[in-house]
Amino acid sequence: MGRLKYIDELDLKDKKVFVRVDYNCPMDSAGNITNDFRIQESLPTLNYVLEKGGALILASHLGKPKGKPDKKYSLLPEAKRLSELIRREVLFASDCIGQEAQEKAKALKPGQVLMLENLRFYQEEEKNDDAFALKLANLADCYINDAFGVSHRAHASVDAITRHVSACAAGFLMKKEITYFEKAMKAPARPLVAIVGGAKVSGKLQVLENLLKKVDSILIGGGMAFTFLKAQGVEIGKSLVEDDLIPTAKRTLDFAREKGINILLPIDCVVADKMDASAQTRTVDINNIPKEYLGLDIGEKTVALFGETIKNAKTIIWNGPMGVFEMKPFSYGTLAIIDKIVKSHAISIVGGGDTDTAVHQAGKEKEITFISTGGGAFLELLEGKELPGIKSLERC
Repeated sequence: MGRLKYIDELDLKDKKVFVRVDYNCPMDSAGNITNDFRIQESLPTLNYVLEKGGALILASHLGKPKGKPDKKYSLLPEAKRLSELIRREVLFASDCIGQEAQEKAKALKPGQVLMLENLRFYQEEEKNDDAFALKLANLADCYINDAFGVSHRAHASVDAITRHVSACAAGFLMKKEITYFEKAMKAPARPLVAIVGGAKVSGKLQVLENLLKKVDSILIGGGMAFTFLKAQGVEIGKSLVEDDLIPTAKRTLDFAREKGINILLPIDCVVADKMDASAQTRTVDINNIPKEYLGLDIGEKTVALFGETIKNAKTIIWNGPMGVFEMKPFSYGTLAIIDKIVKSHAISIVGGGDTDTAVHQAGKEKEITFISTGGGAFLELLEGKELPGIKSLERC
């Protein structure tokens, strides 16, 4: 495998530069972008190409259109928002391959920008189809992958395309993602604390196994905490649990104990008789969860307990909320942990769509050291896996 090359190592003058971006932005029912974070994060790469005299051809996916055109998933709103941000016209092709895309790409002059329609309007994209990738590659002179969020997928615009373009490199966002990840996992300032939440243990098992080899403490919240609590003999009422993973949870706790790694679980929680914003709630000790209730957030005592470890951390990695933060009665724990992280002044790295959303909801995004644009890709790096989007660039 070769060395990963970055965008500032390529000659871009008078070149047509195909940039795979990740503009899979949250949208409301009216088709408006509700969070343009991913577009904002791509700007350093796009501006660099334009400053160096190149023309931009941008490609992305949006949502899950299931391999066929669907107006609901058009990238036209993203093109309009990007035009506002870079203060220049963004041309739009109503297809990502075919005659219109070819003609508009061919006519591009240095300094111009063309956005292609949703790549996933073709099932060939997710199938990593070589012929489809060749059609994309033929639009440009060189290829830049700046879409960390999909780099765990071997898709045509991420993987196969690199076989057909002579000059390939990673963009500045990809570089930032890799740099911060390595700073946290390969040579971290210690203590290194991982905060892991979300609904299920099953989606985070490999993450936990890999983190146990590297961190000093792990704080576990969210729905997944109840599987660990039940493994310790706690009666959890109707809280979310994965009974088949209780033996695994026990082994994880035993392994951490043997290695001297501190695993903290909730000591109190906010409970309700149903997961509903209008539900009656109360905070109870973790050993006093009523049989007909379910835990939906961590309580104040847990926030204080977790806060003591966070306060002393030098590096913090966080993936997964502490509760059902989308509903106000169960948002306290997640928002309080964000506040603790910010006040710790540690290097803080946040990954995962829900966690990113929570940080923005709290208005603290500028006080976090780095927010990853990738959910699945971030998790796979935490699991210790190689990402196809990085491997494909290394072979160029």
